Amino acid sequence: MPDDDTPRKAANPGIFYYNHKQTASESYFFHAHHGIELLYVYTGQGEIMLDNRTFALEPGTLVWFQPYQMHRVEVPPHNGLYTRSVLTFDPHLLEPYLVPFPELKLYFQWIWRGGMPQQIFKLNPDSRVIGLLDELYEEMNQHLNGTEENRALLLLLLLRQLKREVLPALPAGSHPSPRMQRYMESMTEWLERHYQEPFSLDGMANELHLSPYHVSHLFKQNTGITISRYLTLRRIREACFLLANTAKPVHEIAWLVGRFNSAYFCKIFKENKGLSPENYRKAYRENRR
Repeated sequence: MPDDDTPRKAANPGIFYYNHKQTASESYFFHAHHGIELLYVYTGQGEIMLDNRTFALEPGTLVWFQPYQMHRVEVPPHNGLYTRSVLTFDPHLLEPYLVPFPELKLYFQWIWRGGMPQQIFKLNPDSRVIGLLDELYEEMNQHLNGTEENRALLLLLLLRQLKREVLPALPAGSHPSPRMQRYMESMTEWLERHYQEPFSLDGMANELHLSPYHVSHLFKQNTGITISRYLTLRRIREACFLLANTAKPVHEIAWLVGRFNSAYFCKIFKENKGLSPENYRKAYRENRR
């Protein structure tokens, strides 16, 4: 029978779960999670479709999925046993533990919410990342799925190692001073409060006591994407949440996430997710049954 990656070993389902070295003769699934998902492949070959693009899946492949990012994995039965580890966690779990590490916190915010240029990587067989995945499994087994603090600390180690080894670097010039970090926090907080409204660069600049030019320039310098692109990603992510977890009609969701009309919302949603909002909702719910 085809296998999927429905969580089987859960600690506080919806917050953190981890399937370690799960094996099947074949696999086919098309789904998304509300948390960040990390997939590592030990054996088996197939392909993965992510944001309407197809990539090879083979031993050593590591994939970082952002929340509500629909993806399809296909591993045919004739390509050998498919063994993988799948870690899924709510990104908010790490926020309090990142406070003492402002640079790592900024990096995590980017790979959680930003426009990553690459999400599929190839690990060396001796990668420290693989060892940390084993340690995480041992922690869960030895301590009844582990305490939240222990899980979070192991996730911090994993995040730091991923940053060192494989995940893309922050854009050039995006290692801000403490003062710039405060500006960036103020910008992202402002956008979080106002993303559901038509965007006003002047309004944002006035509240932050900066010129519109400096707001735009500093944001792109420190995130690698424009404010407009960031807002699109944030609105799409909220739309995915509403499509997956409510029965609200598409036209209402279009209004809630950015005061859009339905036609324009459907256009930008499909451009970003590769599916219409209706098909995204259908695919997500079919794979939750």
